[in-house]
Amino acid sequence: MKKVFLLPLLLLCCMVKIKAQTQKPAIILNHIAMYVHDLKKSTDFYAKILQFPITEEPFKDGKHTWFELSPTSKLHLIEGAPNNIARDKNDHLCFSVPSVEVFMKRLEKNHVPFSDWPGKPNTYTLRVDGVKQIYFQDPDGHWIEINDDGYKH
Repeated sequence: MKKVFLLPLLLLCCMVKIKAQTQKPAIILNHIAMYVHDLKKSTDFYAKILQFPITEEPFKDGKHTWFELSPTSKLHLIEGAPNNIARDKNDHLCFSVPSVEVFMKRLEKNHVPFSDWPGKPNTYTLRVDGVKQIYFQDPDGHWIEINDDGYKH
């Protein structure tokens, strides 16, 4: 008798958990807009170094590039920023990769300087929770963090 009662209860719990995991949050990220000086240079950087796929550009005016980050999120580059704006490392984008070491090799191959959080070149920071992270800048000086956090949990 107990087994007959427990099985439907277990199935109900599993269904509730699956439904909770598939519901969209109340707010989702649509896009991140970044003001850049040289659209072609920045577009090439994000396509080659971060390997983001370029997606349809709705304005079709030659001043924008859109990249798909996920099925619901995009990166939007907008041309027209002044050159050499000072950037602080605390203000950065962060993306997770399966292997920080493999990504470091891509940066080295493409002559993109990177460092750990304190600024030591060509190495990563190992956070207390075991996450590896590196930092580098795009052509406009925007800071980017790469870590393996999304693949650790």
